Amino acid sequence: MNTERRHDILLVDDEAQLRRLLRFTLEEAGYRVREAESGRVALGEVALECPDLVILDLGLPDTPGTEVLRALRQICSVPVLILSILGHEESKIAALDAGADDYLTKPFSGGELLARLRAVLRRANLEQAAESSFEFGPIHVDLERSRVLRDGRMIKLTTMEFRLLRLLVTNRDKVLTHRYILREIWGPQSTGNTNYLRIYMMRIRKKLGQDVDSAGHFQTESGVGYRFVSDPGPAAPATGA
Repeated sequence: MNTERRHDILLVDDEAQLRRLLRFTLEEAGYRVREAESGRVALGEVALECPDLVILDLGLPDTPGTEVLRALRQICSVPVLILSILGHEESKIAALDAGADDYLTKPFSGGELLARLRAVLRRANLEQAAESSFEFGPIHVDLERSRVLRDGRMIKLTTMEFRLLRLLVTNRDKVLTHRYILREIWGPQSTGNTNYLRIYMMRIRKKLGQDVDSAGHFQTESGVGYRFVSDPGPAAPATGA
């Protein structure tokens, strides 16, 4: 058991059997776990002590998950990992737009849950330290000077391409919805232009190099948006636009 860092996890789900299974998985990995079977109980737990992360099921019996998420955000800035059943895509997107950090679609494996949880916690820790640059593979992104280098050689990106890359890498390991990206880069009037965004993603992937894309750093979340993965690992599959 890894007890080096005893992160406090609040598990919010109305299925007692699933909570037992997830508690076992999380505690075996060294986390401290609290449980809540409803949105009301969850908000009470957070008010008593803000956890390091909340795992939140969208299908709660008393309150919609997105409303619980908004209420959580008013209490503390805790990272939130959403649980969603297959087919609830609109609810999932609404939760991400409301500030959720990531999501898992049921059913999922314990290994995937722990990997997503580590990524969310890692991103939360990184946000506490100001960064002026970021590297992945042969790519160096200089956020302060607004430039990108590959193996020390400058890559020419347009202003919009760099803004999109910056948004992805500064929110790494987090799913960004199409609507969120379009609003942040092109403004609220452009939130429906998903094809426009797809073209820009293709341009960035091409300019940075095929090997960077095939490593799995830029991942497409089908029907939802995009995710920049800081450490995809050797077995990560290539993804399309």
